[in-house]
Amino acid sequence: MNHEARTPRSTAEVVSTHSVFGAPCWVSLTSRDLEATQAFYTAVLGWRWRPAKLGDRFRIALAQSVPVAGIGAVASMWQMAVAWTPYFAVPSADDAVSRVQERGGTAAVGPLSLPPGRAALLADRDGATFGVWEGELISNWETWRRAAPTFIRLHTRDAFDAAMFYGEVLDWATERPGCCEVRYEGGEVVLRSGGDVVARIESGALEAAPDPTIRPHWQVHFAVADVAGCARAAELHGGSVLSKGSDEAVLRDPDGAQFTVTSRRGR
Repeated sequence: MNHEARTPRSTAEVVSTHSVFGAPCWVSLTSRDLEATQAFYTAVLGWRWRPAKLGDRFRIALAQSVPVAGIGAVASMWQMAVAWTPYFAVPSADDAVSRVQERGGTAAVGPLSLPPGRAALLADRDGATFGVWEGELISNWETWRRAAPTFIRLHTRDAFDAAMFYGEVLDWATERPGCCEVRYEGGEVVLRSGGDVVARIESGALEAAPDPTIRPHWQVHFAVADVAGCARAAELHGGSVLSKGSDEAVLRDPDGAQFTVTSRRGR
C-alpha cells in the first residue's frame, strides 16, 4: 500500500504497478493506537517517522532515512485484525480481486480508492492474508527494495499449491516483460523480481504431506543489527518474544501483531 504521494521531479522518477507487477511493494501494519505503536517500534527497531498523505491516522516508518513500512491506526474503524500485511503490486486491483475469488480466496476489504491508487485486502484459499496495490509506489521505491529493510515469507501447508495460486493471481512466471521469476531452491519456492530475491514460500520437507497444524500466514521480517537487543526491547516495552535464536526472533507487539527480526548477517 502506498501511504504517501509526492509530485515527482521528472516522469522517470515515477514507478507504478504497471511497470513493476507481481512483486511485494510495501508492508503495512494495521493498529489501534498510533502513538503507542510508534513508541514501541521506535524502542525496538529504532525507527523514525514522517507523516503520510493518507491522513492523521497514518505514518511512514524510516530506518536510516529509508522508508521501511506504513502504519495505519484503522483496525477498530475498519474492523480489521491488528497485523502486519505485505502488499503486492498489480496493474489492476479489480482484476486481482476477481482472480483471487475465482481461485477460492476471499476479499476482506476493497478495492478502496486511496489516492494515488487503489488497494484491497485479501486472503488466499488457505487463509493467509495479503494485500494488493494498484498505482504509484512510494517515493524512492527502488531504494526501499535495494536496501532490503524488509523481507516476507509465506508459511503454508503446500508451497507448490500456494505458488500456483499466487502465480495465477499476480502473473508470476509468465511471458510478460518484467514478471517475477519463480524457482525451487533449498526446499523453498523462491520469488525473484529483477534478479533480487523478494519472497519465499515454505511448507516443510520436500514431498512431505501437507501439515494440517500449520496456520498459513505471511510473516514480515525486518533486518536488524542486534536480534537479542530487539527481543529485550520488545519485552521491556510491553511486547513478547515468541521464539528466539542467534540470528532470528519472532516477536509480538503490545497490540498483538507478530513480526520477525532477522540478523543482517543471516539474510
